[in-house]
Amino acid sequence: MLKKILSSLLFIACVCTLTAQGELNATVRVSTPQLQKNDRKVFDQLEVALRDFLNSTKWTQDIYEPEERIKCNFILTISEEQDNNVFKGELAVQATRPVFGSGYETALISHLDKDVVFTYEQNQPIEFLADATDNQNLPALLAFYTYVILGLDYDSYSLYGGDAYLLTAQQIVTNIQNSSTNNTPGWRPGDGGKNRNRYWIIENLLNPRVKPYRSAMYNYYRKGLDLFTTDMDKAKAVVLQSLEEIEKVNTAYFNSMIVQMFSNAKKDELVEMWKVAGRPQKERVIQIMTKIDPANSQRYREIGS
Repeated sequence: MLKKILSSLLFIACVCTLTAQGELNATVRVSTPQLQKNDRKVFDQLEVALRDFLNSTKWTQDIYEPEERIKCNFILTISEEQDNNVFKGELAVQATRPVFGSGYETALISHLDKDVVFTYEQNQPIEFLADATDNQNLPALLAFYTYVILGLDYDSYSLYGGDAYLLTAQQIVTNIQNSSTNNTPGWRPGDGGKNRNRYWIIENLLNPRVKPYRSAMYNYYRKGLDLFTTDMDKAKAVVLQSLEEIEKVNTAYFNSMIVQMFSNAKKDELVEMWKVAGRPQKERVIQIMTKIDPANSQRYREIGS
């Protein structure tokens, strides 16, 4: 009888663990290099709360095996503590995807959000309520980037497979825009200037002019990188075609944020990928990338060296 009870308890514990497990395998770090406050207890607690929030929340209806969880990093750097437990800083967001048949992990996103303002009190739980806007900037911020990561990840495995998650990210932006009490930066078209904030990330990803970008990213990952171990020449040809499609998007929607985010995440990968290639291919990649990412033109010229 005791053995049956123990077995039942073990089964329940396992089920609870599986139920609590989300889609992310996220690491979180809260850094406060500019603050004079000596007691880090509140920030250590925030770090744990954010990690638990990201990893324990069930973000989709799909079941993820432990090894399928998306590896990502969130680094919250707090630069200023204002009145009433209001903090200001920036958030670095990175996520990767495994490449089939290899031990290599390729970047889905590598982005620095410089307009982070949020309220946090010690012992406050991190909870995201989809329809709430008051005091929701921190969980909404993390939820927004989670759904963007999910959208990019699903897009990389099936054509436009991330639609549902990108639409959810868009809804988060809309809810905060419609709030009369949440005026934190980064959610509205004019925040920060230069079309570089959360509003523009999701606007770009769902804009019809940018739809070929998402198609190109599916090809880049699924028909390109995932074939490298079996047919490198064919895989590289697909990657080059994808870059040409991204170049067209850059022309149709000049200075779009998502193309710049692609360059930020992929420049090192592309340089290493194309160092071994025929001269015409090298020259074409250099031409494309220096056009869409002129700030790193010197880096791309390393392909031809």
